[in-house]
Amino acid sequence: MARLPSGAGNNRRPLNLRRFLTSFAFAFEGLRYAWHAQPNFRIEAVLGVVAVGLALWLDVPILSVLILAMVVLTLELVNTALEATIDLIQPQPHRLAKVAKDVAAAAVLVASAFALAIGVWLFAPPLWRLITR
Repeated sequence: MARLPSGAGNNRRPLNLRRFLTSFAFAFEGLRYAWHAQPNFRIEAVLGVVAVGLALWLDVPILSVLILAMVVLTLELVNTALEATIDLIQPQPHRLAKVAKDVAAAAVLVASAFALAIGVWLFAPPLWRLITR
């Protein structure tokens, strides 16, 4: 097992507001990158906002909808980070790089499919009542 350098993982520096705010700036830069560079992230974010609005209108449990949107968007961000890392490490096409990218994309697909199924389960009854009034 690899040994950590002396002092690694021993971050006992006091909380520094400037470092804390800088870390938020980096996170928002990541969101900005995903929004501009990843069409799927934009689509999923817009669908999440629509789902939240629909949940508020139809009195569907908002927490469930927020959690589903958060899972899909978070996995999309992880997928984007993984793809960028693989492209950095292995710029030429490689079978295992493709496998890693495809599996990460599959994680987003599975989460999206479950979110859609649960969304139908949550929204169908109130929508049906609205339609059949």
